[in-house]
Amino acid sequence: MTATPPNPTTLEKLRNVSVATLATALYKRGLRHQVIQDVRPVKAKGRNMVGPAFTLRYMPAREDRNQLVEFRNPEHPQRHAIETCPPGHVLVMDSRRNADAASAGDILITRLMVRGGAGIVTDGGFRDAMNIGELDMPAYHSRPSSPTNLTINEAIDINVPIGCGDAPVFPGDIVVGDDDSVIIIPAHLADEVADEATEMTAYEDFAMEQVRAGETIIGLYPATREENLVKFTAWRAQNDR
Repeated sequence: MTATPPNPTTLEKLRNVSVATLATALYKRGLRHQVIQDVRPVKAKGRNMVGPAFTLRYMPAREDRNQLVEFRNPEHPQRHAIETCPPGHVLVMDSRRNADAASAGDILITRLMVRGGAGIVTDGGFRDAMNIGELDMPAYHSRPSSPTNLTINEAIDINVPIGCGDAPVFPGDIVVGDDDSVIIIPAHLADEVADEATEMTAYEDFAMEQVRAGETIIGLYPATREENLVKFTAWRAQNDR
């Protein structure tokens, strides 16, 4: 069954909120494990990565199945994922939280970028990370890793439910990454979470401005004093928020 394309307005809102704020919005809905653990930007981009998830799953390699000759196969799942990930999507890889061998390198990731990929995430590592960091596409991993993935991992399945850094990822879920980390928003919650996070961000920006001006956080963050809500309403009008 083909997933419903995400609302472009929702994606735009998610480009302007932090992973931390989204984590709080999901926590309110009982979801506590949506942040991908031990994953960070190869290089900060100063902008959010946002897009539906397209997934690749690795399993432990069996030596007789994972020689270099496997890369000659045009249907090799790793290569096939790079060539079939839809434009605007984020390729998310379950690499078993193991960065002892690389999940991909700069040539494959450059190909994904040229094809219109919105980003790439692995809970393993990338080889050629110094080159990947210079690409104009966000990339997230655990740490640099040089050995080929065939050393310990076999790419086995494409666009199936996976776990990445202990976060559950279903194809079509919305992936958001900022300069800190990456979070997975279940597709059916994306619209409402984007709306709530946008509202939360407006108040957080107001609160930060107040704190910088010397105000106490008590009654301000969280907003438990009515006077701060009155100030916030005036601030929103003044700042078109």
